[in-house]
Amino acid sequence: MLTQQYQNIIGTILEKIEEADAIVVGGAAGMSAAGGYNWYLDDENFREHFNVFAEKYGIDSIFGGFYYKFRTEEERWAYLATLINFVTEVPIGQPYKDLYEIIKDKNYYILTTNQDTQFLQVFPEEKVSAIQGNWTYLQCSGPCHDGIYPYAEQAKELCAHIDGTKIPSDMVPKCPECGGPMELWVRSFVFLEGEKYRDEHHKYRTFLLENQNKKILFLELGVGQMTPMFIKEPFWNMTYTWPDAYYITINPKDALLPQELKNKGLAVHEDIATVLSNVLTEQQKERKQGAV
Repeated sequence: MLTQQYQNIIGTILEKIEEADAIVVGGAAGMSAAGGYNWYLDDENFREHFNVFAEKYGIDSIFGGFYYKFRTEEERWAYLATLINFVTEVPIGQPYKDLYEIIKDKNYYILTTNQDTQFLQVFPEEKVSAIQGNWTYLQCSGPCHDGIYPYAEQAKELCAHIDGTKIPSDMVPKCPECGGPMELWVRSFVFLEGEKYRDEHHKYRTFLLENQNKKILFLELGVGQMTPMFIKEPFWNMTYTWPDAYYITINPKDALLPQELKNKGLAVHEDIATVLSNVLTEQQKERKQGAV
């Protein structure tokens, strides 16, 4: 049985979604964690797909493996190929599906720091800006040129040739231009902020410019305090500055609402998956009643 206070929260979220002329969703790691994919935990998903690396190297999470200093490139790319294959093969988390159903008929845009492609597997690419890169693309580690390369299919091939925790030396990815090492196109010291990166930001800025004078909702899902400068702080600033903006943050741990936004925002300290499921159920109920 839902408490009245919680029911009121669900009602407010749905009301703000329905009355908004534009919605900007900011999604981060907590969104995927709510769907069962926590990149920071030694959990069932990690053990099912990465156990051989965990046992040999003492790696205790997906991100732990990504940053692990493997002794050889053959070992490192065996892990990275497994990672790429994992993010392209696992089912889409339910929170992503529910969010799509909730906002699919609205004027919306998605900004995400996630690199796991979950948003891109649900929402049209033209409505998503992945500003921290994408685990399924490669770039030159130099980088010697402005180019990124889809690598999901090649990663499957690498996985088929993993022997223990290594791939054959002749399968280690090399830059097609300079012959040097390749890296995943994700935020790092060598992250390529080239044409694709600029395009992601251009799409997002265009949506903001087109909608800044409308009734706009900033809906923050699973954004923590590790990199607040990408989503959280800009959402706060725009909500504070734009007269018809409203801000909702949903996060069981890091739902923060500045005092300055107390009349223009809502912080929901609840499980994201549960909240989105409840909002969708309420939305469907109201629409069914309205159709009678």
